[in-house]
Amino acid sequence: MLDDRKLAVLRAIVEDYVSTNEPVGSKALADRHNLGVSPATIRNDMAALEEQGYIHQPHTSAGRVPTDKGYRLFVDRLSQVKPLSGAERRAIETFLAGAVDLDEIVMRTVRLLAQLTRQVAVVQYPSLTRSTVRHVEIVPVGERRVMLVLITNTGRVEQRVIDLVEDVAEDRIANLRAVLNTCLDGCGLSNVPETVAELPERLPQEDRSVAATILSVLLETLVERHEEKLVFAGTANLAAADFSVGLRDVLEALEEQVVLMRLLGETGGLSELTVRIGSENPYTGLRGTSIVAAGYGSGDKELARLGVLGPTRMDYPVTMGAVRAVARYVGQILAGS
Repeated sequence: MLDDRKLAVLRAIVEDYVSTNEPVGSKALADRHNLGVSPATIRNDMAALEEQGYIHQPHTSAGRVPTDKGYRLFVDRLSQVKPLSGAERRAIETFLAGAVDLDEIVMRTVRLLAQLTRQVAVVQYPSLTRSTVRHVEIVPVGERRVMLVLITNTGRVEQRVIDLVEDVAEDRIANLRAVLNTCLDGCGLSNVPETVAELPERLPQEDRSVAATILSVLLETLVERHEEKLVFAGTANLAAADFSVGLRDVLEALEEQVVLMRLLGETGGLSELTVRIGSENPYTGLRGTSIVAAGYGSGDKELARLGVLGPTRMDYPVTMGAVRAVARYVGQILAGS
């Protein structure tokens, strides 16, 4: 364990290196920070930090830079995540509240995160497996054709056109719609197959064939849409990041959505930020990056995750504050949609 003074020296090294992208020396620390000790004492503390693996010297006669271990201790010992200003919070709320549907909410969220953090932002669409049915609509669009529309509590909309084998009067369609909504309102999508298994038997004999056709398409839709979807923005920010080597690997990882899904999927829940630094990333191509992620949802139910990816030389307090704030606002908007 490090004493308070060495922690203060490490904190100062991280802050200066993130700010300047230059190795930090003892004299610079003494000049820029009120550490209350001499440069000689700071040098001794830096030597101890280096010996324990928290900082290293990139080349002879240079100052020191943090290691992954040093960044980890810095993040773990953060006294507070930097809060957003009142103006920033109002701007986020206004920007996200202007979205008209789920797709726009997700796209606005990923653009906003990239702008706030100057990193690559990644947002997962609300998981269907964690969603519930809000409404089912069956709309006649022809003599033997209807449109099935499934609306979830997260604002996700799935629709399919269904060809029927017989003419069906609108009052029969209306009755089927009412039965479906009574049966499925608030039902988790993963429970829909079990819930509707015996539904046709509750209907008049003449409607059972039509109901079976519509339910078959409904279940097929849930299976087809089971895969999760990620969107990202801000890849241009990688050009300004310190990836002297490995940028190709980072770009390839961004294209492998399974990799990003796994990283975002290991966050701890709605109230917990997860920070994965450098060598802590299981994917080799991301060993030079850090990922800050959080869950978003309504109440205590997590629907999906979002986060940012950038170099390990990241402004962690600002990034963590932005990710946490945006996740909270997205959850509020989805809860009210």
